[in-house]
Amino acid sequence: MPGRVTYALDGEIAVLSMDDGKANALAPEMSEGLNAGLDRAAREAKAVVIRGRPGVLCGGYDLRIIRGEDEALRARMRALGTALMLRIYMSPQPVVWACTGHAVAAGAILLMAGDIRIGARGDFRIGLNETAIGLPLPYVATELAKDRLAPTERQKAVVMAKLYDPEAAVGAGYLDEAVAPDAVDAAAMDAARGLAALDAYAFAETKRRMRAATVERVRVLG
Repeated sequence: MPGRVTYALDGEIAVLSMDDGKANALAPEMSEGLNAGLDRAAREAKAVVIRGRPGVLCGGYDLRIIRGEDEALRARMRALGTALMLRIYMSPQPVVWACTGHAVAAGAILLMAGDIRIGARGDFRIGLNETAIGLPLPYVATELAKDRLAPTERQKAVVMAKLYDPEAAVGAGYLDEAVAPDAVDAAAMDAARGLAALDAYAFAETKRRMRAATVERVRVLG
């Protein structure tokens, strides 16, 4: 798989590590690497942990592509990113995020797609900053926000581009727990093992029933 994502198998848990040496931008190569890892995990594992590099989970889409002149590449990046978000959101396998730092824009959408989200405490920012930089949010973000974010925070988080520190991100709904940075990986693995112990069919089917309507709205809205 592409070098931006590495794969490891720890017992029944597949661990996908994102690291482009920078902000872990969701460029086409990153989406392709994550998809390849998920393909392999479907064959080998019962649950998946996806982790970032120290200090950052994902800084969003690649701004060089967003601001560049290649419209076809920009459309491809967004299409791959949206498909990945929906794949994780509907994954029959449990998906746990180990949020190792900043998660903004597309990084925050990826968090909303996961089943359990464990974040590192620290001077990190989590959230949807698109309207602050002049970009309307895609429907995949607004629809997942309706499902995963706290009702009292949705307007501030989605429309007003509010960013949260990890502890506040728990209350907002981006994270389920914030722990010390050196405890993120262990906490994510514990969460993944707990989900892997559930009946696989019951988990997948119940999750599908809860989330299918959200995915259908995204596809209808475009």
